[in-house]
Amino acid sequence: MNKNQEHLLRQITDTIEPSLTAHNIRANGKSISRLSTKNINIIAKKNGTGLDIIIQPNTKNEIVHIPVLIDESGIEECVYNDFYIGEYADVQIIAGCGIHNDGTLASRHDGIHTFHVGKNARVKYMEKHYGDGQGHGKRNMNPKTVIEIEKNGFMEMETIQMQGIDSTKRSTTAKLAENATLIVKEKILTQGDQTAETDFDVNLCGENCSTNLISRSVAKNASRQIFRAKMQGNNKCYGHTECDAILMDQADISAIPEIAAHHLEANLVHEAVIGKIAGEQLIKLMTLGLSEKEAEEQIIHGFLK
Repeated sequence: MNKNQEHLLRQITDTIEPSLTAHNIRANGKSISRLSTKNINIIAKKNGTGLDIIIQPNTKNEIVHIPVLIDESGIEECVYNDFYIGEYADVQIIAGCGIHNDGTLASRHDGIHTFHVGKNARVKYMEKHYGDGQGHGKRNMNPKTVIEIEKNGFMEMETIQMQGIDSTKRSTTAKLAENATLIVKEKILTQGDQTAETDFDVNLCGENCSTNLISRSVAKNASRQIFRAKMQGNNKCYGHTECDAILMDQADISAIPEIAAHHLEANLVHEAVIGKIAGEQLIKLMTLGLSEKEAEEQIIHGFLK
């Protein structure tokens, strides 16, 4: 890896060396490092469009790294990765994409990840998006996540986008079986003329399944964000979605909920709060010696932490 790629990898995975953990590092459209382990097998799809990541039943406390790096202007790709998490497994998957663009052409990564979470399995999935570079070429990402959780399965998904992504459309669809749980935590910061769209569509099918969808975002300058959340309660279940956003400058944020109960004991809740930074918060920090800009940054950092 060159220095740009090392920097991107550190930003999205907090490391530049996956070591002996299972991993596949993709850079500029090609795999540059891949390792399977005894319990985790990473296989390239025969048609060359992505990977199959197979995690054996009862695999415990192992980590899989699946980062994507782009530092050439004009690269546009679409990758399909399928994750098969075996019964009673308990693992962590760290993905994400970093784009460094010093050119004039747009660079884009579209990642379609499908998760098959087996009975009684647990998985924590982390996906960070990061962009930088001095060129005028756009840095665009469109992640799509498809989730199927079997009986008693559990998945926690954390997505973070804090810098440098000009346009993103993220879509997450899920189907939950009996006693299955899905938790999603999203954090987004947009600025300039950046745009970010989020779409959740969760089908609560099994008895006593549940989901909690939480989005926290900040929109600065003339950036635009749209948050859509759709939950369908098809059985005795619990669903909660929450959008909490800070609006600044000339930015624009929309929160669009849709909850549909198709069962008498479906309990679905939606909450949305969009507003500016409270004046008293700024004043309090400024009395401690911070400038208004520094106070704003402290508030935003704490809000998105």
